[in-house]
Amino acid sequence: MSDLSLTLLTETANDAQAIERLHERTFGPGRFVLSAYRLREHVDHLLDLSLTAHIGTLLVGSVRLLPVCIGDTPALLLGPLTVEPPFRGRGIGRAMLERALGDAKAKGHRLIVLVGDESYYGRVGFKMIPKGEVDMPGPVDRARLLVCELAPGAFDGVSGMIRPDWRFAREGADQSQ
Repeated sequence: MSDLSLTLLTETANDAQAIERLHERTFGPGRFVLSAYRLREHVDHLLDLSLTAHIGTLLVGSVRLLPVCIGDTPALLLGPLTVEPPFRGRGIGRAMLERALGDAKAKGHRLIVLVGDESYYGRVGFKMIPKGEVDMPGPVDRARLLVCELAPGAFDGVSGMIRPDWRFAREGADQSQ
């Protein structure tokens, strides 16, 4: 990262359009059928825990955290995390992850889950959830369901379906899930 001047900022409502364009470029239209996106239909991500990455004035990355529950246990769902392709492999994703995890921990959150590659996310503390303990609605590769404890033992005894945290539901959201 020594050749880049990277700035991480807390996401604001004004960033939404630029982040959506970034998601369009990096994930394409198929992103809307993914299980994690289905959870996002009902509950907004937390702006105070979501980040943007900038090089100069150019938005080059974004990570978002969404309030969910695993059974009755509050948690956060990390994602999407993305970096513009020309800027990948320069530590931007990892810098966003480390800051997001630190900010969440500082605000008292105890668990973060995501669907992703353990080889990548394991570097910042995520591990595969043992089979049968946690599930997610819709099609999801259970081997890619990962958890990070922000407090020792926070995942002990946690099980159930990942669902939106309805305390943060958008007005008119279907809470029957």
